[in-house]
Amino acid sequence: MKRKAQIIVGAGCVVLLIISWVIAISSKTTAEKQLDLIHQAAELASDGIYVLAVPLLEEAAGYNAVHTSAAETDLKRAYLALIDTRGYSRKYTGLLERQMSRKGAQPDVFVEAANYYLGISRTQEALVVLKDGIEKTGSEKLIELYESNRYTYETNRTTYELVAAMYNSTVQVRTDGLWGLARTDGSELIPCEYEKISTFSVDRAIVRKNGEVFAVNSGNNRVAKLHENAIDFGNYANDRVPLLIDGSWRRANGDFTIGASTFQQLGMYSGGYAAAKEGGYWGVIDTASKWLIPAEYDEIIQDELGRCYARGAVFAQKGGAVYLFVEGQQVGEAYEDARPFTDEGYAAVMRNGKWGFIDLTGAEMVRFIFDDALSYGQHLAAVKTDSLWGYINLTGQVVIEPVFIEAKSFSQGSAPVLTERGWQFITLLEYKKGASL
Repeated sequence: MKRKAQIIVGAGCVVLLIISWVIAISSKTTAEKQLDLIHQAAELASDGIYVLAVPLLEEAAGYNAVHTSAAETDLKRAYLALIDTRGYSRKYTGLLERQMSRKGAQPDVFVEAANYYLGISRTQEALVVLKDGIEKTGSEKLIELYESNRYTYETNRTTYELVAAMYNSTVQVRTDGLWGLARTDGSELIPCEYEKISTFSVDRAIVRKNGEVFAVNSGNNRVAKLHENAIDFGNYANDRVPLLIDGSWRRANGDFTIGASTFQQLGMYSGGYAAAKEGGYWGVIDTASKWLIPAEYDEIIQDELGRCYARGAVFAQKGGAVYLFVEGQQVGEAYEDARPFTDEGYAAVMRNGKWGFIDLTGAEMVRFIFDDALSYGQHLAAVKTDSLWGYINLTGQVVIEPVFIEAKSFSQGSAPVLTERGWQFITLLEYKKGASL
């Protein structure tokens, strides 16, 4: 009996020892378990055995404890070591996405993600990451990296022999002597089959073919016909198109209802106003033919489409000097030449033979150092240095090098440029697939 009791006591002690061991093992903190896994993974990684280190680090990173950040850092290194193996690129970017989505995410993780995408030529994804990081953190480091990459562009293969400035997400283009319309990326919208074509507005453009003047829509279907004999016509906007009839310019709407007022010259409407010449002098009229600026100037400065007005501003020339008028009142000093303001940014003006940029108050915003320039479009301005054109940002920094024979303003992320192949279109990668600045 005594022997039996001793056996029972001994067995009980063994059980207690086992229980104590299990308790001791299970009493390890989550942080200690993390650290063990990280150390085991480090030994494997030191021998280059990343494929076995990864599951250990994934388990360690799955704990919400003090060493989670260290585990994720080691895990990203392991993923990068296996990046050429199928599936690990997605694992790596997935972990970066989780880190970037966390509240209080640090700028460095956005920098890491952006640099990874830039390194594999996925600039669009990098820019999305940087914009997200800037919005969340306001980091100057991210802003600097974003600015240094946001102007990367692709060149469309389509070429044209001549193009106009962009308007309303389209551009007039010429091939083999005939005109059509292209989208801002250079792809064809209306085929080049017309002797002349206007700008596109309210789903129509005015065209001339075989002596007839009529309007077509975006599907190149005829939607209206002019029955009067017009020698020429201008660009169509604000439901107004200038027509040259019997030696005078008159206005018509898109259905060719013709107004009674006549002018010696008539520009394209923009913002409800157009340059008009009467009695040998130029002024600016509204859509009802009322004069915003009376016809007493030698010239109203227009762009190549015939626009003169934006944001309440007009440039008028008299006696060899160009003056800025804002809301009908003269502002600032006189200039030698100017380009009209656009709906955003600064206007290009010439002083002492060089071009610079001013705001609506006439204040100098970019120095007068360029040989030629166009006013800003989409916070970029085309500028000429020596014999070539490039682009500057709002601070005057060159962000697209001057490598083009000619260049026009940006719209919808694209701009026409003249290369040795002809007129082509460059598109900022940030705008590909509908993205926006």
